[in-house]
Formats: sequence, C-alpha cells, structure tokens
Amino acid sequence: MIVFTYPGQGSQKPGMGESWTHHPSWELVAEAGEASGRDLEHLLLRADADELTQTRNAQLATYVLSLVVLDAVERVGADAAGHAGHSLGEYSALTAAGVIDFADGVGLVAERGDAMQAAADEAPGTMAAVLGLDDGDVEIACNRTADDVWVANYNAPGQVVIAGAVDAVTRAREVASELGAKRAMALPVGGAFHTPLMSTARDRLRKAIDGTEFREPDGAVVANVDACDHRDPTEWPDLLRAQLTSPVRWRQSLHTLADAGFDTFVELGPGTVLTGMAKRTIEGSRTLSVATPDDIDHLLEVLHGPPPGPVGQLEGEHLFATERLVVSPSAGVFSPAEGIEPGATVEIGQCLGQVGPAEVLSPFAGELMGLLAIDGERITPREPIAWLRVS
Repeated sequence: MIVFTYPGQGSQKPGMGESWTHHPSWELVAEAGEASGRDLEHLLLRADADELTQTRNAQLATYVLSLVVLDAVERVGADAAGHAGHSLGEYSALTAAGVIDFADGVGLVAERGDAMQAAADEAPGTMAAVLGLDDGDVEIACNRTADDVWVANYNAPGQVVIAGAVDAVTRAREVASELGAKRAMALPVGGAFHTPLMSTARDRLRKAIDGTEFREPDGAVVANVDACDHRDPTEWPDLLRAQLTSPVRWRQSLHTLADAGFDTFVELGPGTVLTGMAKRTIEGSRTLSVATPDDIDHLLEVLHGPPPGPVGQLEGEHLFATERLVVSPSAGVFSPAEGIEPGATVEIGQCLGQVGPAEVLSPFAGELMGLLAIDGERITPREPIAWLRVS
C-alpha cells in the first residue's frame, strides 16, 4: 500500500521550481499566484536563499511545489491510499486527499506563514536537533531547564527537535549532551515553531480556518497532533489550530501508517528529508521521493516492481498504481490507431494513435480501459490520452 508524504518548511531551496517550468502541472503556479496575490514564479525560480528562508515565503513556495509534483504524478496514473505531511506538509496532504481545495489551501498556507512569522517576531525563539537520545530523555532535558523550551518534533528514532526561548534551548542542549546525546545542534530558524510561543499565530489563523470548507478525505490522512487517521472532516479545524502549538508526532505517524498496512512511502515535493525518516523508522519499507520530472519514471518503475517483503508475499492491495495514464508526447490533433478500443491488449511500445505527426507509444503493457481523448480533439503536451490497467 502506498502513502504520499509531503515536506514542511526547511526543504525549500533556491530555484527548486526550475525543472517544472515546461511541465503541464506548472499551471498550478499561476493559479496559486491568483489565489494568494503573491509572485509564486519569483519564489520558485528567482528568490535567493535569504528571501526563500523567510517563513511566509518558504511555506507558500513549498506547498505549491508539492502540489505541482502531486499533479504530475497523478497525470501518469500513480495514486495513493493515504497521505501525511510534516507540519506545513499537512496542508499539502489535506489538499491531496480532497479535504480542502487548492485555492483554500493556498489561502490558508499564506495566512499561516504570515501569522507564524509575526508570532516569531513578537516572541523570538529558536530550535535545535537532538540526535542519539531517547524521546523520554529529550523531554527530561527540556523539563530540567527552568525557562520555556519544549519538544517540537518527534521525527525518527534518535532524532528529536526542541524549540523555545533562545537561552532555554541553549541550556536544554547542554543538558541533553550530559544525558548522552550524540549531538545537540542549533537549527537556522527564526522561531520556536510547534510550541506555546506560537499561540498568537494559532489565534490569528483561527478566522481563516473557520472560513474554510472541510470535506471527507479520500483515503487515510494521519494528523501531526495525535498521529491518528481522521476521516471526520469536522475534526480537522481543531487539529490544524492545535498543530501550531503542539509537537509534530511524525515518527508516531509513520508507525500508524505502517500498522495500517502501508509499506511504500513516496515523498512528493522538494528535498528528501521525509524519505530518510521513513527509512530509519519503518524497517523493510520501500521509500522514494519525487522532486523533479525525471523522478517520475523511476517512481513508476519502482511501483510496478515487486512489493516490499519476502518474494510472493502479497498482503492486501500492495500496489495502488496498477492503472496508468498514457500521455501525449506533443501538441496537435489526436487520431486513434486502428483497433484501439476498450478491452484491447496493449504491448509496450505499441502505437495508440497520433497527435499531429507524433506517434503516441504506450510505455506500459496491459488492458486498455478507455481512451481519454477523442478523434479530432486538439491535445496539449503530456495531456492524458489513454487509460490502461497494467499486466
């Protein structure tokens, strides 16, 4: 079973949208710009590291690029039965699962980034990663510090992030080292995210959340706050509000997904941070990431291969991407090949028709479920042409 995961703030990097500019999914960038009133192309293509690191920019840019990647993956027929996102990525997961629509997601993320940046300016704080120490000992290090410091992220075994007032985090790092941490290093962030110091951001975001329509998810969506799968849409407003001042229980979320039968973790968006966490947390899982269009071919190769685990072991629907979309190689008018109709057996490399002078060759073998383009229809590059159920 496949779960798509979505990164949070910190995975962004300058120029991270460059490889997507000629892909049809890039159209979401313009939609996001209209919905937010922000220049998303600038953030994804031209913003330098300092500008992109600002909370209000990092969150919106990362969310939009993650949805561009999701759109591209769905165009080739890959799908997932579950979604989960780390911090900001939870908004990507909710959009992917249909709980909120894209325009509402853009608005919420833009407001969230602004609110969190304002809260950080009002109550300065920082964060630090503690490596090689059990969760309980990290909590002890925070509790033995007199000032405001808390656990902010339970990321993976032996990897916990703490956050709070600058001096308090420094002291907690020292205590963690005394308790046996391998490293306790400061992170280059300008706020104590997922702690009570974000309470003003939570209050500010309340109005935007209350004005958003939440729908029942298509598949599992595991929440950061409690690491549980929530199918009731009325629960998500409170979960999103609480998320700002509560720790991200990512390691626990991964175990929740694994216990539910998910064995393939696919990270969609910039970076590979979540891929590494899943590999460290869930033994025997299959992990991969999609950050550029070139990664999509590898994704399809892996998903079409044998499932994780012993040979011959098939528990449930191990592969949710058994249905594939064949897309157009170019722009032009479509004409189907002779004999191409639902129920036909298609071989790899078989011509399904033509778009202008270019042949549409199937990269998959399987049963033709239907054509998605009609004879004489004008087609754009990478627009879906046919729907296959692979052999």
